[in-house]
Amino acid sequence: MTKLSELKKRWMNDPEFRSHYAEADAEYTIIETLIRARNDAKLSQAELAKRIGTTQSAIARLESGSISPSLSTLRRYAAATGTRLRMELLPDQDSAI
Repeated sequence: MTKLSELKKRWMNDPEFRSHYAEADAEYTIIETLIRARNDAKLSQAELAKRIGTTQSAIARLESGSISPSLSTLRRYAAATGTRLRMELLPDQDSAI
């Protein structure tokens, strides 16, 4: 039986797989950061929604990754959790610029 780590290592040699993996990894990082900020602020989804002026189900969709948040939403989310929004654009390791 092949281990998952061995499959990943093999698949990462494929540029298309690597590109899709990087996209998914970035999305999961954002989701994880949002949830961590809410949990660190000791807020439920309903409490956060009230602070932002939306519904609990909207927060659930945001934290599930089923919708892409606007910059405005991310700013409100940060303010409601007592955090600040910081974004970075980093060089793509795979591109040859």
